[in-house]
Amino acid sequence: MKQNFAFDNIGYEGSAENMPSLLPQTSTVTVNILGMTCQSCVQSIEGRISKVKGIVSTKVSLEQSNAVVKYIQSEIGPQEICQEIGDMGFDASIADGRTTATSVRSTSLGEALMKLRVEGMTCQSCVNTIEGKIGKLHGVLRIKVSLSNQEAVIAYQPYIIQPEDLKNHIDNMGYESTIKSKLAPLKLDMIDLERLQTTSTTKTSASLSNSNVEPVVGKMNSTTTMTLGVEGMHCQSCVKNIEGNISGLPGVQNIKVSLERKNTVVQFNPNIMTPISLQQAIETLPPGNFKVSLPNGFHSTSSGDQLTSTAVLSIDGMTCGSCVQSIEGTMSQRKGVQHISVSLAERTGTIHYNSAVTNSEDLRGAIEDMGFDASILTGTYMFSISNQGGAAAPPAPLVPSPMCYVSDVQPKNSYLDSPKPPNVATTEKCFMQITGMTCASCVSNIERNLQKEDGIDSVLVALMAGKAEIKYKPESIQPLEIVQLIQNLGFDATVIEDHTDTDGNAELIITGMTCASCVHNIESKLTRTNGIFYASVALATSKAHIQFDPEIIGPRDIIQIIEGIGFHASLAKRDPNAHNLDHKKEIKQWRKSFLCSLVFGIPVLILMIYMLIPDGQQHGTMVLEQNLIPGLSILNLLFFVLCTLVQFLGGWYFYVQAYKSLKHKTANMDVLIVLATTIAYIYSCVILVVAIAEKAEESPITFFDTPPMLFVFIALGRWLEHIAKSKTSEALAKLMSLQATEATIVTLGPDHSVIREEQVAVELVQRGDIVKVVPGGKFPVDGKVIDGSSMADESLITGEAMPVTKKPGSTVIAGSINAHGSVLVNATHVGSDTTLAQIVKLVEEAQMSKAPIQQLADKFSGYFVPFIIIISTVTLLVWITIGFINFDVVQKYFPHQNKHLSKAEVILRFAFQTSITVLCIACPCSLGLATPTAVMVGTGVAAQNGILIKGGKPLEMAHKIKTVMFDKTGTITCGVPKVMRMLLLGDMAKLSLKKILAIVGTAEASSEHPLGMAVTKYCKEELGTESLGYCTDFQAVPGCGISCKVRSVEAVLGQSEQSLNEQNWSRRGTAPLTYSVLIGNREWMRRNGLLISSDVNDAMTGHEMKGQTAILVAIDGALCGMVAIADTVKQEAALAVHTLQHMGIDVVLITGDNRKTAKAIATQVGIKKVFAEVLPSHKVAKVQELQNEGKKVAMVGDGVNDSPALAGADIGIAIGTGTDVAIEAADVVLIRNDLLDVVASIHLSKRTVRRIRINLVLALIYNLLGIPIAAGVFMPIGIVLQPWMGSAAMAASSVSVVLSSLQLKCYKKPGTERYEAKAQGHMKPLTPSQISVHIGMDDRRRDSPRPTAWDQISQVSLSSLTSNKLPGHGGFREEEGGKWSLLTNDGDEEQYI
Repeated sequence: MKQNFAFDNIGYEGSAENMPSLLPQTSTVTVNILGMTCQSCVQSIEGRISKVKGIVSTKVSLEQSNAVVKYIQSEIGPQEICQEIGDMGFDASIADGRTTATSVRSTSLGEALMKLRVEGMTCQSCVNTIEGKIGKLHGVLRIKVSLSNQEAVIAYQPYIIQPEDLKNHIDNMGYESTIKSKLAPLKLDMIDLERLQTTSTTKTSASLSNSNVEPVVGKMNSTTTMTLGVEGMHCQSCVKNIEGNISGLPGVQNIKVSLERKNTVVQFNPNIMTPISLQQAIETLPPGNFKVSLPNGFHSTSSGDQLTSTAVLSIDGMTCGSCVQSIEGTMSQRKGVQHISVSLAERTGTIHYNSAVTNSEDLRGAIEDMGFDASILTGTYMFSISNQGGAAAPPAPLVPSPMCYVSDVQPKNSYLDSPKPPNVATTEKCFMQITGMTCASCVSNIERNLQKEDGIDSVLVALMAGKAEIKYKPESIQPLEIVQLIQNLGFDATVIEDHTDTDGNAELIITGMTCASCVHNIESKLTRTNGIFYASVALATSKAHIQFDPEIIGPRDIIQIIEGIGFHASLAKRDPNAHNLDHKKEIKQWRKSFLCSLVFGIPVLILMIYMLIPDGQQHGTMVLEQNLIPGLSILNLLFFVLCTLVQFLGGWYFYVQAYKSLKHKTANMDVLIVLATTIAYIYSCVILVVAIAEKAEESPITFFDTPPMLFVFIALGRWLEHIAKSKTSEALAKLMSLQATEATIVTLGPDHSVIREEQVAVELVQRGDIVKVVPGGKFPVDGKVIDGSSMADESLITGEAMPVTKKPGSTVIAGSINAHGSVLVNATHVGSDTTLAQIVKLVEEAQMSKAPIQQLADKFSGYFVPFIIIISTVTLLVWITIGFINFDVVQKYFPHQNKHLSKAEVILRFAFQTSITVLCIACPCSLGLATPTAVMVGTGVAAQNGILIKGGKPLEMAHKIKTVMFDKTGTITCGVPKVMRMLLLGDMAKLSLKKILAIVGTAEASSEHPLGMAVTKYCKEELGTESLGYCTDFQAVPGCGISCKVRSVEAVLGQSEQSLNEQNWSRRGTAPLTYSVLIGNREWMRRNGLLISSDVNDAMTGHEMKGQTAILVAIDGALCGMVAIADTVKQEAALAVHTLQHMGIDVVLITGDNRKTAKAIATQVGIKKVFAEVLPSHKVAKVQELQNEGKKVAMVGDGVNDSPALAGADIGIAIGTGTDVAIEAADVVLIRNDLLDVVASIHLSKRTVRRIRINLVLALIYNLLGIPIAAGVFMPIGIVLQPWMGSAAMAASSVSVVLSSLQLKCYKKPGTERYEAKAQGHMKPLTPSQISVHIGMDDRRRDSPRPTAWDQISQVSLSSLTSNKLPGHGGFREEEGGKWSLLTNDGDEEQYI
């Protein structure tokens, strides 16, 4: 069937088939070639392939190991090209997805490319099915489906079929497809000059008259005026964009665009320019979202202008000419790229491309996919009209004018990437919760890929919060589609429906308001301001609460608005103790309770001792026992006064706690204490009052001595416990102190020149602000570097001590420290959104949600209280019954009754006395002391052994631990790099080892990098000197190495060394004094023209496989040494891990470092389960996951990044040399930095808990014996308990409990020798296959199935636990091979300066 196109009516009579045939269709394919060794291979391939029929051009790259071949599709195919290269003896294969078709034939048939992700394909048959069915669809030119990538690339004609139709067709076949990227449908491919310049007016007029457009278009003479509708304009910049570009087109005489009316009035010459060409020209302008409607009767066609644009990109990461060639070679093959020029010196690339086929963002992404960092600097468009019809008509001259150039990238606020104010009409914002991100590269991966998508304006991802803020055009894409895109990248994402918390909130204090009219004035001014949703001002408190959109406005702007009206405003300071974790109130209450009980309790104690002194016959006539009035002795009066004060002043807080406990229907220790003291007090008061009323001759024996003694001990225990608890909240205060307090905000002019600087409080920094950070300063906010380069210490988040290079485009973290370069940072996350604020929040949540440990005494009290009350009640009822049945028994054992009392009164009084005696003797004085005394002694003994335990709860919990999680850096390892091995590569006769050490040490002494410092330290130790030579011309290249000149090292060396050298020099005639030194990685050596032999390369690789950093040393242009540097494992680590495992405890390694280093460390210390590349939030989640399985978890760490996990674990154990924050967040601190103390703390906990149990048993023995005696069970055999005997028994029980606790003082911590003896012969070496490595929160193993060189690594032997160094070769020492390094990520070769 003959297909007619709309443009045929104007341009040609006839069909597409009848158009003059132009050049044949050519394609470009990239072929991977293995087996090339030199330039002669390159030349032979190029020579042979270029002679093959159908080959247009061939470019072979030795560095890239590939060939880019342009060929005629009708003559030859990619497989035949591979066959030709294979016949020459090389292995050739088509690079996946690198075939691009360049259609030069019938270019008026516009063509577009789209990429789809296709899920559900299982085999090659699925691929063939999709290619077969889709390839047959009308409008599909070509389709290539990749099974391995689960992708399909389709070239189609956008005016015949649309991307959505293609997607639907694939979905209907039973697969799931999502559009990954689609180029804007090609509009006018090229304006045909012949058509533009030779189409007669009459023909055009005829076609116009046929279309009934007479009313719209004036008489078709040399100038025509037409009104076109334009949708998609947002602001005056769009108006200028259209006017500036279209006015420069040939044939356009005048153009006026109206933003309000959404139209444009154009005056043009119809002989040169047609309305359809105008429509296509406007629609193709950036940003590509203009929609032009023609007057009735005109139809869009598929041919059009070719737009040539120029983009200038900044390219970082290029090191040599080969990088330049690689970029130019690969990019020049991309569809739409006409020319590319890359400058290594300026680190820029200039690309001329057809903007109808590609755009600058795609080009930037393509360069980044090659492994370089790229950012768009500028972009311009110009229109060129190519002559398609033949040479009959000369091309129209291009009319460049200043107005003809327009930025290819979106207008930038203050010359930077700060967000644009959203346009309410076209963009919407959505928030996503993203899980599975482990590092900054995940963030940039998501941001980069989403920004390539059609309809997505901006993406901002917060790593720690796991949230993304996305601005999108709802007509192009929907949130659920964005979720699908994120899931395709390998992350889980969900849309956050209620995202009110993402609005900015500010609380301000406003001074200067006098009346309600001031309030109204401020509120009305604020609510009228763009970006403010809500404003409420309270006159009484002088406070204002404001909700705003942080993208449009910030607290600083709001303060300026209020001050502009004439009031003074400042941010309300957040109370750091708002989280109520500081326990200040409780500490104050318990201290008051203890001191009060002590002041009045000491006299009671003295009186008790006085009472217990046996005094034979004179006991009754003691001074204190003389009655003041009948029934009231001096002693009882003193007891009553002191006890009343203690009971209601010292014991008030116990009553409060007991009431709360009963309200929740539980009986804890407080209930037991309150019950016992209250009953003892009330009973004592009652019998005293009765004795006075009856005018008894002797004052009765009371129990007034019980409450004070009990309150003194318990209050002391509680006070000390809350002091320990308060330490945890200091962690939050310390964390907050890491935050910078002030920030320097700068205003930038063109070329990043600073116009103005301003110091503001860090709370006032807003999103999009440019912040200047000087060397040594803290980064005040999270953001992206836009200018300058430096190193930053980010141990705050990663726990790794190695500084990280920061350059334009790098992300920075609030609270991290800038090392030695001044940088400008664009703020992306401020206030509560910063990483540091997220860590504070994590610690806060962990402390709040930590399940309280129920102490043994509390558990016991739950059963004991009801039991005693029941026994007491039973005693009362039994004696009342016995009394009424047999009154003589009562009379016999209750001889002192008053003659005036009736029989019933005597029985009730006797029954109550026995019942109360039961309660008093069962008083839990000794029970109350059983736990606090043991805990006090236990914590004291622990402190003497270098283990600081905060309170009783961790001490009671440690023995239940089932899993111990270790952080790596600074916990298992020392946390500082150390030289492991020095290998000489040159001739010892030319340069001796000592001389090389002196030269290398001198060179590295000028370096600020931790690796350089480690090398200098090693050289000084080996040479036994503190002074080194002189270094000049020092230069450090980030990520590569250093170069310098070194002299005067002879002074450092010994005399013998010197005389030997003198002989060597005298043979050569002159003495060389200055050495040219290069130290760095392979790349640095290659850049400086040094060849690295395969032996040296193998030696380096061997060390790198062990997780070490290998660097090379070249002196005077010759390689002479290799240094292996690593972060060493602590001597006792393997033994501590083995001992814990022997105790039946699971040991896990959890680290933010890369999987290779983590696995190497685990192999060495014997840990089988490893979690690598883990964020602080992942550590907490992992702890909670194990706790949910019912396990008790201990976390051992030392960094700020460990603090949330330390706070959340059942027991947090911090290393004493760690950060203040970690120490404050933990329950146990190992002062001596010895991992065997982890074992010791668990061991001591077991001993303490055993002692507490013995104490409880001792206390119970008294109760179990005393209760039946007090209840009168043994009365028939004559055993009667006098009240003073009850007091004495209680005192004895308390003393025995205290003495039992003091036995803990004899605890001795097991020594290293004892652990080693136990481990002897049991420590088996681990192979890497025994270790399971998990990435982030992923529970699947991530191991390479094939055995690696690691399998040959020997396990640490017991000898290495005691000796640090082994004898090496060549007269110098070589450290044992099991020490490991810090590599910042899996792909790094060496992070070295």
